[in-house]
Amino acid sequence: MQTPTDTRRLIVTSALPYANGDIHLGHLVEYIQTDFWVRFQKMRGHRCVYVCADDTHGTPVMIRARQEGIAPEELVARSHREHQRDFDGFEIAFDNYYTTHSPENRALCESIFASLQTAGSISSRRLPRLYCKHDAMFLPDRFVKGRCPKCQAEAQYGDACDRCGATYAAEDLVEARCAVCGRPPVQRESEHLFFELEPSRDYLRAWLPAHTARDVANKLQEWFGEPLRGWDISRDAPYFGFEIPGHPGKYFYVWVDAPIGYMASLQNWCARQGEDFDAWWNGQGVELYHFIGKDIVRFHCLFWPAMLHSAGVRGPDQVFVHGFLTVNGEKMSKSKGTFISARTYLDLLPPLYLRFYYACKLNGTTDDIDLNLDDFAGRVNSDLIGKITNLASRGAQMLHKNLGGRAGAMDAAGRQLFDAARGRAEVIAEHFERRDFCQVMVEVREQAEAANRYFDSQAPWALVKSDPEAARQVLTSILNVFRVLAVYLKPILPSYAAQVEKLFGEEPYQWSDAQRPFENRPLAPYQYLATRVDPKLVEELVARSVTRPAAPAAAAAPAPAAVKPQITIEAFNQLDLRVARIVAAEVVEGADKLLKLQLDLGEARPRQVFAGIRKSYAPERLVGRTVVMVANLAPRTMRFGISEGMVLAAGNPDGGLFLVAPDDGALPGATVK
Repeated sequence: MQTPTDTRRLIVTSALPYANGDIHLGHLVEYIQTDFWVRFQKMRGHRCVYVCADDTHGTPVMIRARQEGIAPEELVARSHREHQRDFDGFEIAFDNYYTTHSPENRALCESIFASLQTAGSISSRRLPRLYCKHDAMFLPDRFVKGRCPKCQAEAQYGDACDRCGATYAAEDLVEARCAVCGRPPVQRESEHLFFELEPSRDYLRAWLPAHTARDVANKLQEWFGEPLRGWDISRDAPYFGFEIPGHPGKYFYVWVDAPIGYMASLQNWCARQGEDFDAWWNGQGVELYHFIGKDIVRFHCLFWPAMLHSAGVRGPDQVFVHGFLTVNGEKMSKSKGTFISARTYLDLLPPLYLRFYYACKLNGTTDDIDLNLDDFAGRVNSDLIGKITNLASRGAQMLHKNLGGRAGAMDAAGRQLFDAARGRAEVIAEHFERRDFCQVMVEVREQAEAANRYFDSQAPWALVKSDPEAARQVLTSILNVFRVLAVYLKPILPSYAAQVEKLFGEEPYQWSDAQRPFENRPLAPYQYLATRVDPKLVEELVARSVTRPAAPAAAAAPAPAAVKPQITIEAFNQLDLRVARIVAAEVVEGADKLLKLQLDLGEARPRQVFAGIRKSYAPERLVGRTVVMVANLAPRTMRFGISEGMVLAAGNPDGGLFLVAPDDGALPGATVK
């Protein structure tokens, strides 16, 4: 282990949170423990850069943006602000929190891809893919729905089943339907690009045990019993991401550009700090560490190191893998209120409680950790408040109330306690280095318990009446032990430690400050460092997190709207229904439901029509589609402009809208009969 004087340079990353969802307490297991480790390294005097970013690309982001009627860029920008707010709320101190939708990431993806091509690591294959003729596009996994081929569950997406957890190809779905128009797709061949993994077999077999924990390496060795299959790194348009150079209509799969986002975030930090990116990422002696969950080991410990190696780029020194979070011994549950968002927690409780509790549970292995809510409140109240903070509370308040607020010298027994506490510095540092944070907390708790026993045995509240200076020695001793513990806790409880620094009137603590005594100096008036957890707030936390199940569906589908009064054939013939092609579509500002369409009807100029379909269709997806319109409807003046017709759409009882369209081959202006 390095000594405090050995300055290191470290790059540290956490897995990138996806831009399509909120941060929750399960996510925070990773970011909080990474923050512990980074803060510890910085307290030791090392140059440590902690980078992360939002993972922004892929089909789910594209679909959600479409559902909200906004551009994907707007969605990921909003998500970035919300994620940054929640991370700040939990005191997670990134040196740079960036985005994968960045010019740096695009350039790095293109550069690495070019290197992989030069190395002969890229191949192409024609594969059968689902294609929607109506929407004229290949369907990404999340644009297909059908029955799970394993358990037959209805309405499952084309990549995995929410009910049984099975994974499969979209082509394997039973009775597949396009998620956009509801029509059955057909299979068409599409060229896809692959990163060939088999040539990296020997490299990976040697790399894994040297750069991952033994259980992780052993698990991944199971992949080597057969040839390593190539990794499909391309996706067909439409896809929100980076287009692959030289391959129009093909986009980098999100799992290609997401880990490269680590590099892009560091490059952005370097540009802002005036640092040399290459001297960091590829620098001699610079250490690179990834913190990830065990669900994404395959990407980080097979594809990622093989891709970097093939491209001639350095890979990580270690990949630290952690387990999942359970709550009250079970998987997080929305129905039970234990799927708790970061924002809901912060609305009710301070971050130091969760940071303290996670530190008590984390041990540097892939074991899952459990957030038992009763134990959470009890552990914080007993250890953080009753044992640790109690030293400062009683010692500082008594010193100010009876002895002018000035520390003296420690007595012999007190100095022995202080020496014992500061003597554990390197042992505790080793626990931090190994990410064995629960052992850090064991050490701190034992020192706090010893100090409380000394405090109670000396009874300074009585001693101050007979021998004030002896009482001052006792209080000084207690406060010195507490101060050492605050130094050890600073990576875990940074705001708490900052308040302790103000109490003692000192500069921000470094690890070496645990060795210095605090004697014969004034102490600032005591301000409460932490209060007990109110069990009612924990109950409210659960109550606010409960997602009530939807009402059971009726046995039969909702009845269709009543049929309107009959009309004669002569009346119907007065309608002039024509085929039209949408040549332009845009959102109408100030209108929640409307899109402004320009329709080619085979006339001298396009017709302008306002259609109430915004919640069902994104404008960019409509251009080029054919629809049926009422061509002889009298123009209607609206506050947004004149509408010169009406497009036909089918309306489901549940509010869904579906444009009525002719089969392929119908030309603009054709009469609908």
